[in-house]
Amino acid sequence: MKIKSIKALAGKFPSPTSDNPVRDSWKWVDHVATPMSRYPRYKREGLLWAPPWEETSICVVTAEDGTFGVGMTIFSTPVNSLINDHFAPLLIGENCMAIEKIWDMMFRLASPYSAAGIASYAITAVDLALWDLKAKIAKMPVYELLGGPARDKITCYATGSQTEWHMELGFNATKLTCLSGPSDGPDALGLNEELIATKRDLIGPNVELMLDCWMALDLEFTVRLAERLRPYNLKWIEDCLLPEDYDGFKALKKRIPWQSIATGEHWYTSLPFLSAVSERSIDYLQPDIQWVGGMTAIVKICHIAEAAGISVIPHGGASTSYGQHACYAMPNIPLGEYFMQTSPGIPLDQYDRKGTELSGVSIPESGYVVPNDAPGFGIELTLDDIEKVTT
Repeated sequence: MKIKSIKALAGKFPSPTSDNPVRDSWKWVDHVATPMSRYPRYKREGLLWAPPWEETSICVVTAEDGTFGVGMTIFSTPVNSLINDHFAPLLIGENCMAIEKIWDMMFRLASPYSAAGIASYAITAVDLALWDLKAKIAKMPVYELLGGPARDKITCYATGSQTEWHMELGFNATKLTCLSGPSDGPDALGLNEELIATKRDLIGPNVELMLDCWMALDLEFTVRLAERLRPYNLKWIEDCLLPEDYDGFKALKKRIPWQSIATGEHWYTSLPFLSAVSERSIDYLQPDIQWVGGMTAIVKICHIAEAAGISVIPHGGASTSYGQHACYAMPNIPLGEYFMQTSPGIPLDQYDRKGTELSGVSIPESGYVVPNDAPGFGIELTLDDIEKVTT
C-alpha cells in the first residue's frame, strides 16, 4: 500500500490538569545546572534561553486506504518546513510498509545539511508516523511488529528531585538533576555532594540512584565530582559534557573507570552510538526516540549496543507511547525513564490526558508499566483532536 499524503502540523496541546497538589512539581520550582549556566544573564532563568519553537510537530502520514499514523517531535517551525517542503513531496507514492527504505531515503535526502540535529527530528516524526500506520494496518501494537514483548513489564525509574514522592509511588530507582557546575564557584562540589548524600540517606543502599548533569559540566569538574560522590554508589552520571565532546567522554572513562557514564539524548542517528560502542567510552546509551530518528534508529542502536553487551536506556523511554513500545520489545533495554508528571500527593493517573500528546500513554504502577495494546502506538488522538490543537 502506498503513501497518499504526509503533512506536518504545529500543535499546542493543553497541559494535563489535576487539582490540589501538596506542592508544585519539581519541574517548576527547582534550579538545575544547564549548558548556559556560565553566563550570569541566563544562570537563574531556567530554560528561557531555549529555542522559541514551542509547538509540537505532529506528522500525519496517510495511506491509500485512509489509514493514518501519527508521529510527534519538537521544534515544529524548522521541522515542519523540512518535512513539508523537502521530505513529503519525495516520499509520497512510496510503499508505506517499507520503513527501512524510507528512513534511508530521508537520511540521504538530508545529507546536504546533515541528517543530525534538526533534520533528525524531522526524520523522527515521519518514521514514528510510519510505524504507527504500519501497525494499524496490521491491526497490532507496534511492539508486536518489533518481535513481541521481551519482558512482562517495563521496570521504570523516576526522574525529578522529589525523591520522597518517588519512593511513595513504589519506584525502586530514581534520578536527580545536578544543582551546580563549574561556573557556580567553590561551593559547587559541596552542594552537589550534599544533595546526593541526603537522598542516599533517604532511600537507603538498595535503591538505584543516578545524577543527570545535563551538559553543564566540563571534564575536570566531572572528575572531581565523581571522586566526591564515590561513597554514594551512583549507578551512573549522565550527560556531564557537551554532546559533541566525544574525545572528552573517552578521556573521562579513563580517568574515572569505576563510575558508569551515560549519555546520548542529544546524539542523532545511529552513527555517534556506533562510535561510542566501538570505543567503549559510554556504559549506558540514552537515545531519545522522538529526537534520534524514531523507532528505526532506536532498533539500529539497540542492535549495535547488544553486540557489545551494552545497555540502551532511552531518554524519557517510559514517559511516551513511542518509548514504552521500544522498552517493552527490545531485549537490551533494562529500564525505562519516567518523568514525573504529577505534583506530590497527586496519583500519576489523576491527570486528564484526553486530547493531549499523552493520550494513550500507560501509567506506571509500583515502578512498572505495560504499554497500551491498541493497534499502532495506542495514541488516542483522532484527526479531529489533531485539528483542534494545530495552528
